[in-house]
Amino acid sequence: MPVITYREALNQALREEMQRDPTVFLLGEDIGVFEGSYKVTAGLYREFGEKRVRDTPIAEEVIVGMGIGAAMVGLRPVVEIMTINFILLAMDQIVNHAAKLRYMFGGKLVCPLTIRTPSGAGRQLTAQHSQNLEHLFASIPGLKVVAPATPADAKGLLKAAIRDDCPVLFIEGLRLYNVRGEVPEGDYTVPIGQATIAREGRDVSIIAYSRMTLVALDAARHLAERGIEAEVVDLRSLRPLDAETVLTSVKKTGRAVIVEEGWPTYGVTAEIAARIAEGAFDYLDAPVVRIGSVEVPMPYAPNLEEAVLPHAEDIVRTVEDLVHRRR
Repeated sequence: MPVITYREALNQALREEMQRDPTVFLLGEDIGVFEGSYKVTAGLYREFGEKRVRDTPIAEEVIVGMGIGAAMVGLRPVVEIMTINFILLAMDQIVNHAAKLRYMFGGKLVCPLTIRTPSGAGRQLTAQHSQNLEHLFASIPGLKVVAPATPADAKGLLKAAIRDDCPVLFIEGLRLYNVRGEVPEGDYTVPIGQATIAREGRDVSIIAYSRMTLVALDAARHLAERGIEAEVVDLRSLRPLDAETVLTSVKKTGRAVIVEEGWPTYGVTAEIAARIAEGAFDYLDAPVVRIGSVEVPMPYAPNLEEAVLPHAEDIVRTVEDLVHRRR
């Protein structure tokens, strides 16, 4: 299989879906001539023209609202929001309109809208541009939220999102764009709402998503050198959530460490911990542990930024403590 970057995988998915379906078009700030802040839309303006790759004003609520309106009349818009931090300006459109239209019209109206946006920190973008806010949207019924970790899943999930009749928030890890990986050739999709076992193990389940999946895999390699075999569960989708795969893994290993790049309080890790308590409590050999960022606004200084974020060393130290307390 070809080895390409996460960015290239997303670009392939957009190009292939636009070639396959003439109702697919793109909306966003500087996605045309400039080819997007992270160059995910590179080459698409030249290939498909301004009618299908549309530069918009700097007005997130308007951009998403345009996308919703287009979706309601039979098109399949893919909206790019430059960063998830800016998506807060479009909360009303997403939460009160896109997520609810199908329910309010008794299923007679669909909203096949895909919203792409990067999330996360690590590039000295400071407090207002470095947040992980996906948990806010994962709590909204009627909205699907996906967060792929690998180039292969990025391409397959983006194609699935574009073809879905429900609105999908597609989260791209900010520090994943240059990550390389094998991507299957030909047309394929990855099912929304289906987690995967990124690494088999027997001693502990490390549950993560997006960039933290790669961090967890790095930690698992270090743990293996120390005689601890960690199983890594990549959620891939936050809503719908594949709790069954998580619970099956935890029942096998008896221990769970859940990792997210965002703040753990009221976050994704909190939800997963609750699901484990409800569905696998009797199988646990130790308390469920959560790992996330330090709960402060993100600093600008690179050393402080790295001090705030979770790292593989944090996972290794936590897992060793968790495993050895029972040995």
